[in-house]
Amino acid sequence: MATAVETLGKLERRLTISVPVADVRTEVDKRLKQQAKTARAPGFRPGKVPLKMVAAQYGYQIESDVLNDKVGRAFNEAATEAQLKVAGFPKIEPKQDAPEGMLAFDATFEVYPEVVLPDLANVEVETVKTEVTDAEIDKTIDILRKQRVHFHPKGEAGEHGTGGEPVAANGDRVTVDFVGKIDGEEFAGGKAEDYAFVLGEGRMLPEFEAATVGLKVGESKTFPLPFPEDYHGKDVAGKTAEFTITLKKLEWAHMPEVDAEFAKSLGIENGDIAKMREDIKVNLEREVGARVKSRNKEAVMDALVKATELDVPKVMIEQDSQRLAEMTRQDMAQRGMDVKNLPMQNEWFAPKAERRVRLGLILGQLVNDNNLQATSEQVKAQIEDFAQSYEDPKEVLKYYYSDRRRLAEVEALVLEDNVVNYVLGKAKVATKDIAFDELMGSNAQA
Repeated sequence: MATAVETLGKLERRLTISVPVADVRTEVDKRLKQQAKTARAPGFRPGKVPLKMVAAQYGYQIESDVLNDKVGRAFNEAATEAQLKVAGFPKIEPKQDAPEGMLAFDATFEVYPEVVLPDLANVEVETVKTEVTDAEIDKTIDILRKQRVHFHPKGEAGEHGTGGEPVAANGDRVTVDFVGKIDGEEFAGGKAEDYAFVLGEGRMLPEFEAATVGLKVGESKTFPLPFPEDYHGKDVAGKTAEFTITLKKLEWAHMPEVDAEFAKSLGIENGDIAKMREDIKVNLEREVGARVKSRNKEAVMDALVKATELDVPKVMIEQDSQRLAEMTRQDMAQRGMDVKNLPMQNEWFAPKAERRVRLGLILGQLVNDNNLQATSEQVKAQIEDFAQSYEDPKEVLKYYYSDRRRLAEVEALVLEDNVVNYVLGKAKVATKDIAFDELMGSNAQA
């Protein structure tokens, strides 16, 4: 039995639920007798333990279980009768002024909000596009060349000789001895021998690299080096040290020529450079396509959130915050971090959780109103697209279709694509060109 629904706030509601004491006692007695059939106690054969002893050992837990079942069932029946869409779980609290022969409880809960979608024709979305040109292919080739670089002594004669006087410059690999002092005293981590690094890569502080440039093998140089306030070494952060460096070895970077051998090293069997460039272009366009799609999807989601006003159930935000905190903890543990004593407050994740829940409610309404669910054909096509970059596409298909959870992940991706395509087909869309480097340097996420 339940009272009429009380409205406590925009989404908060309350019901008072009453359960007959006799019904609870009858069910408790029934479960105690059932428990007695298998109960064990010293001095008694299994199933022969006196009922009073069974009640003393199991009674509290059984009574608690019965109450939870009775109250839960009564709440669900009342919510269904009142046509309530309950968000999360209700908070159940006992009432002291229950009618005679009854147990009364207050159930406080939230309901799902009504989602009123905006007129998509008035929603503005800015999408992006990027073209892969010869310049991007050339940059990629340079990166691949640098990955295959090898070093030769600078200044030596011969096939790999540079001639001239060998002086350290950006791009050279130098091997140095150095020692640093603060107030005349050496400090931890301020001394090394035969330390090698490439000038211009930023591994060392700018002042250190600047002092090295221009040195010849055997030369030394002493210079002041101020450590930044936020330097990782707390003992020297914000202080100025005096360093002395000695150049012991100097090598220049020899990058491979872009020829047939280079193409073969990238998997082009016949060494065809044109084929190599085409393969690089295809791979770049695939990566660009994925990032553009991610950026545009995020733009659609942002536009939907901005254009749709709705109240979000607090309980759903709390639940998702807890889920995000646990996912973060598990991720950190998998990375080898000690998270046992690491404080992880759910509140830290509340803003992200609030957006996720809000977006989920909007997308759910949009999908239901416009029949945008993922079809089996779409899911299969998506998996086949994934499989293209693998040697055995059939194994990829088997991987997804053998696990319902993996398949559900693909269905979710397809559903999001359906929503994005639907919105872009209705909204006011403005597309701008962005540079390749800007796109590839972005951290846009789906």
